[in-house]
Amino acid sequence: MPPHFDEYTGARVARVRKVRRLTQRELADLSHVSYSTLTKVEQGALPASPSVVGALARALSVPVAELIGQPYLEELQQDQFDGLIQPIREALNVYDLGPDPDVSPRLVEELEAHADALCALVRAANIKQVATELPGLIHEATTGAHLTPSARWWRLLASVYRTAYDVTTKLSHPDLGMVALDRMGWAAQQASDPILSAIRQYLRGVAYLRAGDCRTGTRLVRLGMSTLEQAEPGRTLDVATGQLHLGSAVLAARGKSEDAAGAHLDEAQRIAERTGPAEEVYWLSFGPTNVDIHRISVLAELDHYPEAVSAAQAMTVPQGWTPSRLAHHHTEVAQAQMWTGRSEAAFKNLQLARKVAPQQTRYHPTVRETYAGLESAKRRMPETFGNFGAWLGM
Repeated sequence: MPPHFDEYTGARVARVRKVRRLTQRELADLSHVSYSTLTKVEQGALPASPSVVGALARALSVPVAELIGQPYLEELQQDQFDGLIQPIREALNVYDLGPDPDVSPRLVEELEAHADALCALVRAANIKQVATELPGLIHEATTGAHLTPSARWWRLLASVYRTAYDVTTKLSHPDLGMVALDRMGWAAQQASDPILSAIRQYLRGVAYLRAGDCRTGTRLVRLGMSTLEQAEPGRTLDVATGQLHLGSAVLAARGKSEDAAGAHLDEAQRIAERTGPAEEVYWLSFGPTNVDIHRISVLAELDHYPEAVSAAQAMTVPQGWTPSRLAHHHTEVAQAQMWTGRSEAAFKNLQLARKVAPQQTRYHPTVRETYAGLESAKRRMPETFGNFGAWLGM
């Protein structure tokens, strides 16, 4: 049994189950998680996969965040991130109050450049700088949009809200991230921009995937697809459509619909061959590399872990590719390697994720579950393994 076991997901599951006055057998039946898996997860002998956590959270009527321990308050305080959340929350709350008399927004061109710079920093996983600058940018964009209510200003505001979603989600505040997406939808509607509206539905679908509700997530992405029918043909539409197919593929895989997942991946592949790399189109990181990485995600969601590991070994990520997405990829590969018994390789991928995007990796729940799984396996690990756990706060 690992140290600090009471901080692990399995212990939280057991605690909530007892509050609900459920036996392990009853919870297994309610969640459709096997009794053997549930008991091992609660004992800390088996890490909880995202699909298992989602199923248990829904059966227990609690948010996934509660079972995985988000937000990681002690670590946020250590990194001085906790003080950056409230200003973002306050900036999101004044969306409908009209122009702020104490705010003099810069020219829209300057704010657009600032918003793009923050998007680039998010992709580079420099979360702290973005979180520091974001509230002021939200206030300026909000006032500007109310003073000069043009499609251009509303698109800018929607983009800034999308960045707020990225930051708050990466800092383990998923509920605040959903607020940011609501604001993004409102601004996109003011702008009459179908592509922004569709991307917002895609992001909502991803959020529901994380929350363990694949059915609602799938409905949202389908709604996004329908919204794209209103957009003008062109490369931008192709990129957005391809990204929504990737989201649909992962959602289908989480629901164990292998054929549907494969069909969405194939369509995304066809689109990516046409668009080529398109990392900066609405900052979606779409292109052939992202399709390959999502193919690995789909294999892992389908529990085809050996195939996921093989696919990861076969692909080559271009030099300088999006750090935030690359770190997430290393995390998923590490999880697949852990499930196939390749403990040292899994830990190396966790270390790579930390090297590429340390601020993001420290707050990634899959990193913590994978580390816990490696620790409970009781295999001999390098001396740096314990140091990594201390860095995670585990």
